[in-house]
Amino acid sequence: MTTTIPSTRSPDHRVAATVASIGVAHPPSATQEELWDGFFAAHYAGVAPGLAKRIFTNSGVRRRHGVVNPLVEDPSGWSTAERMRRYLVEALPLGKDALASALARAGVAATDVGMLVVCSCTGYATPGLDILLARDLAMATDLRRVLIGHMGCYAALPGLGVAADFVAQHERPAVLLCVELPSLHVQPSERDVQQVVAHALFSDAAAAVVLVPNGSGPRVVRVVARTDPTTADHMTWHITDLGFRMGLSPEVPDALARQVEPAVGDLLGPSGLDTTEVSAWAVHPGGPRILEVVAQRLALPGDALASSTKVLAEHGNCSSATVLLVLDDLLRRSGGLRGPGVAMAFGPGLTLYAALLA
Repeated sequence: MTTTIPSTRSPDHRVAATVASIGVAHPPSATQEELWDGFFAAHYAGVAPGLAKRIFTNSGVRRRHGVVNPLVEDPSGWSTAERMRRYLVEALPLGKDALASALARAGVAATDVGMLVVCSCTGYATPGLDILLARDLAMATDLRRVLIGHMGCYAALPGLGVAADFVAQHERPAVLLCVELPSLHVQPSERDVQQVVAHALFSDAAAAVVLVPNGSGPRVVRVVARTDPTTADHMTWHITDLGFRMGLSPEVPDALARQVEPAVGDLLGPSGLDTTEVSAWAVHPGGPRILEVVAQRLALPGDALASSTKVLAEHGNCSSATVLLVLDDLLRRSGGLRGPGVAMAFGPGLTLYAALLA
């Protein structure tokens, strides 16, 4: 049963955008071992078999999801046009599943949503997913839409900020949806460590967040960003004739390490908080080394990033959807935040985004 969210104000007359629900959707999965033995071992047999296997083994990933399963079909030779046609076929139902699940869990009717923010860096279509999903879910004709593309793994957090600002200003629900299909972009075999790392980590998923005015869930307090343009070449996502090709420098963890403490200071400082007062950390698991760096720089307790590690193991790195998967796991495990929480993600730029929830 769905209900209309009433327009209410908090006692200090400020409307708070609060998380009402998160919905997720995954395509079929395969274990990391199955993917290596059944496809990638042969894919890298002539170029870097020993190195590639070590990277797969040490990735922190045990299982991944894909709309394209290389055990069944090899996409490495597909043209970009072929990959984009498949993107629309697969992304639309996956995104619809995540959206419908989130709306149902929140008890919000699709017609009551005032803004839909869609993030995706793994495919393009016009009309975009924002229009097609709004059509399929019979959303209101006055729905405001924002489509965020090519921001990469951190896109969910600027998207969350946009949606939260809309809710606070207009007192209507908003939805953020991240849909990512990296399985479409398996590259031809070559001795390129950056490609091996990408092939060992990335996975497909969709995740949606419903925000409502002055609800009972965590409030979106603040979103901050820090970008170091001097390291812009450390992480790239190039459109080629054979799909999208990732550049991923081994210097990424160290470069991000320099931004973690200042960004968290910017996030927590205005609320008079420090890291010891944060009850939950939803950190994007870009890889095991990135999680290690964050934990070290912020002096976090040993289990602080358990949800991040769990999501990486069970789902892989799902680009922009990943931080929402981590947040969903945190909220389900704890039954809600028991104090301030921080969501953090990283991507091209190099850019770090963080959001304070309370």
